[in-house]
Amino acid sequence: MKLIRKMIHEDVKSLEGRIFERKAARAIVMKDSKILLLYTKRYNDYSFPGGGIELNEDLISGLRREMAEETGASQVEIISELGYIEEYRPHYKTDFDLIHMFSYYFFCSIHEQLGEAQLEDYEITNGMSAVWIDIHEAIRHNRQVITNQEASMGFSVERETIVLEMIVAELLNQPA
Repeated sequence: MKLIRKMIHEDVKSLEGRIFERKAARAIVMKDSKILLLYTKRYNDYSFPGGGIELNEDLISGLRREMAEETGASQVEIISELGYIEEYRPHYKTDFDLIHMFSYYFFCSIHEQLGEAQLEDYEITNGMSAVWIDIHEAIRHNRQVITNQEASMGFSVERETIVLEMIVAELLNQPA
């Protein structure tokens, strides 16, 4: 799978030390000009459904599990790979100095009707919900969030917006 971008958070001073490695698989599901994303009220941003791969789980199995949990999607089929983003971020727990994160993006098809999501407690608390949204609107919204975000806010909205813009520019052949 091709590298889309390597991102290093500005607070990371060294790529050495105690590193926690995390892999995540994320789904790109399009329906005309709309895309299936997760809106999180707490952060007021849009992100791709998907998440962390569990021990002894492959990327595709993890993606299918996460899609069912976060969106209620069934019959998740991989159409093609888009690529991955590699990130280095500070880790704010005492066991590690850094998180080395790999987010793998896949174009997917799903059963047209979404079932009931099985969100984790923190996802419910954060106000996460699956939405179909015009891809350009999601980009505009996330760009605004990035412009106004506090320094302490995470890297994820930037990562997700990079991928949304890539989809528009390369696959829909439109300006982002």
